[in-house]
Parts: sequence; structure tokens; C-alpha cells
Amino acid sequence: MTQQKFQIILVLVADTAGGRPRGRPRKDPERLSTWVPPEGWSRLVAWISPEERLALKRVALEANTSVADLVRALASGLAGGVITPEELLGHVRKGIQVMEKIPTMFDRGEDFKVLPRPRQGCEWVFAGEGRPTEKLDGTNVRVTVRSGHVVRVEKRRNPSKLQKQQGIIDGWYVDADEHGPEDKWVFEAVRGTSFEGWPDGEHPAEALGPNIQGNPLGLTRHLCVPFNLEIPVYDEVPRTYDGLREMFQQLESRFAPGHLAEGIVFHHPDGRRAKIKRKDFPGISARSR
Repeated sequence: MTQQKFQIILVLVADTAGGRPRGRPRKDPERLSTWVPPEGWSRLVAWISPEERLALKRVALEANTSVADLVRALASGLAGGVITPEELLGHVRKGIQVMEKIPTMFDRGEDFKVLPRPRQGCEWVFAGEGRPTEKLDGTNVRVTVRSGHVVRVEKRRNPSKLQKQQGIIDGWYVDADEHGPEDKWVFEAVRGTSFEGWPDGEHPAEALGPNIQGNPLGLTRHLCVPFNLEIPVYDEVPRTYDGLREMFQQLESRFAPGHLAEGIVFHHPDGRRAKIKRKDFPGISARSR
């Protein structure tokens, strides 16, 4: 984005903030500030990581505004024609590549749907290598088990864009906070899982349930599913664009029969992984048959 357009965005930010610097502390702290949105307005909510939040706050600080008004200014720029969709899409694609934990096996097009073109680095999938397993859409965690009891719960953290530029590619695990609201459902999943029979050691798992990622499998309780013990394996999975697209039309979840599978993850013996999701294909609904 050019410096000139960035300056225009800052002007838009000032306009959305009423042209006034943020006042802290309030002159009358006992009085709550209220604001009623105009008719037809809607509220946008998104979950972001601490690193992403910090990056947005840095830009908002330079613009002397809040993160919320910064996002609104971006929307105003699009609506007003100051920022073109094509210009923004280039940055969005870069962000998606950073955000992806496991590479999608096909390249993506302008609409973010996959193209019939193998993604560089995923050639091994098309060569027939790797074991296809069901992709469970939840929160990636790691639990440490001793004698059938959980003694530690961790959640996955992925490298930021800057860290990737520094050569830090793989994610890592950090301790989850049992008393933190952001990890509430992770611990609900741990409490809803029986760890009897789990070998002692660290187990990467997926936390699933009614309040996690929209619950696409229609689960009635929260639980943890270990990747190394219970993830369902599909015996025959095509390795072509057309074959996978046709398969996903009716592919049933083996973990939750009666629901469509979210996707497939291919696991190579050397640790490499690649994924494909039903919603990646054009013309296929993410949730319905």
C-alpha cells in the first residue's frame, strides 16, 4: 500500500473517531459513555491472536485511534473507493499464507477457492505418499498424561509473520490458563475426556465440542481427540482435484457419522502434512449435503 493511500486511511480514521484524540482518563469516570449505531449498522467480531492484536494496536497507535475504528476505516476506504479490492486482496492472501498451520495441497485462486494446481511442497501427496485422516475442526492442544490423569494442558501457538521471516517456521505449545476466559472451552474438553488407557506422555490432540469452532460435527459435549490414538483413517482417498471434489460431495465423518467430514489431512512418515477441506472447492457448501 502506498504512503499516500496510508495517509488517506489515517484521515478516514480521524473522521470515524470524530476528529478528536482518545480521552483517557474520563472526566467523569462514573458516567458510562453510550453510543447508539445508526439504523442498519451491524457489529463485526473476530478472534485474533495476541501477536495479531499487538500488530493492529501498533498501527492504531500511529493513527491515534482505536483498533475498532482502524478496522472501520479500512471498511470505509473500501466503500468509498479509496482502497481497491484488488489492492486489499494481495495483502489478504499473504495473511492467509502466514495463518495456515498446515499447507493446503492446491494453490488458491482469486476467490480463495482451490485451483487444479498442486501447491509447491505438496508433491508427495500426489505421488501417493502419506496416510489420509479425517480433519477435525477444533482447537489444537497438547495434554500430558500420567497414570490416566492429565498433569499439563497446552495450546498451540504459531509463529508470527516476522518470526517466519526470521526462519521460525514450526509452531510450538504454551501452557493454557485454566482460569483464563480464552481457554475455558479447552479445559471443558479436558474435563469431558476419559484418559484411562492413554499411555503416559505428551499427546497432541484436538479439542472439540459445542462451543468450539462452531461445532460442525454437532457434538453434544466437549472432549479431546488425540491425533496419535483415535483420529479416523480413510482407506481410499483420491489424489486428484476432480476426484477429491467429487468425494467431498458425500464424504461422511467417521468420527461423527451422520455429518459431513470437514476435510482430509495427509500425514507423511517424515512428519510433513498437507490438507484439503470441503469448503476449499468452489460450488460445495461447507455444512450441507
